[in-house]
Amino acid sequence: MKKLLLVFLLLAGAAMARAQNTGDPENGKRLFLADGCWQCHNYNGSGGRQGARLAQTKMSAQGLINYIRKPRTMPAYSAKVLSDKEATDIWAYIKTFPDPPPLSSIAILNNLD
Repeated sequence: MKKLLLVFLLLAGAAMARAQNTGDPENGKRLFLADGCWQCHNYNGSGGRQGARLAQTKMSAQGLINYIRKPRTMPAYSAKVLSDKEATDIWAYIKTFPDPPPLSSIAILNNLD
């Protein structure tokens, strides 16, 4: 019985750890808007003149956390300003951005004759 309880607790702990690493995209959207991420990265993560493209990022949640703590080209966000959990939620929201349309579907790019 003790072994069964131990296995259950280990599995439950692993599931909780996975859930924490995936983030909450709804809260991430709220934070993305409230913290002004959209001002440089655009509402859809497509980037802009001052911000990098975030859509379709290959960066992991931990990679995003590491970058926002010590960025090269944007203001730093300390853990006091944006917790790891909140950053993971933003990452989860970023991962919901759709792929851009293929260039072949953009008429003006195909009619350059």
